Amino acid sequence: MKKFLVVFDVDSTLIDQEAIELLADFAGSKDLVSNITERAMLGELDFSESLIQRVATLKNLDVSVLEQVSRTLTPTRGAKSLIEEIHNRGGKAAAVSGGFIQLLEPLKKELNLDFHLANRLEILDQKLTGRVIGNIIDREAKAEALIGWAAKLGIELQNTIAVGDGANDLGMMEVAGLSVAFCAKPVVREFAKVTLDERDLALLIPYLP
Repeated sequence: MKKFLVVFDVDSTLIDQEAIELLADFAGSKDLVSNITERAMLGELDFSESLIQRVATLKNLDVSVLEQVSRTLTPTRGAKSLIEEIHNRGGKAAAVSGGFIQLLEPLKKELNLDFHLANRLEILDQKLTGRVIGNIIDREAKAEALIGWAAKLGIELQNTIAVGDGANDLGMMEVAGLSVAFCAKPVVREFAKVTLDERDLALLIPYLP
């Protein structure tokens, strides 16, 4: 079996939701956050700056909100069967997100992902501080994650697949052997080698090595 790696974006790709918008709903900032998210995914705003602005609106939310939102996240149709087929063919599956590790960790277990990476929300006294800890997972960081995982596994970049929907995914799509735009923004559709417009990740199975 051929060794290969598939790296997924998370929000609106591996799951149906934009998780930060669900968190913002609790903070009363959903409309503002949705607007900033849309502009960032279209490539109109710097992702890191947009994330800082959006996370700031979550300040003082109780940490319990993370679990509440986590329970509402739903894997995209076909995600489980696609990842199962990746493993059946000897491949590895990873997720890299401009969202939050506190929400991605339960999904990693549910979907049987091999690797995952996301931003970490800062928590103090059981409240969100409105900040993230460490380096922001932006376009460049996503590319670095794909390259790093491939190197760790001894997989050539030509045997990697990157799947995403927004401008923040273009970095990893540029370095991957195959780039897949999944129900994506125009800037991503124009760049990708494969475009899937139906929300069913199982449609990617024919493109696996």
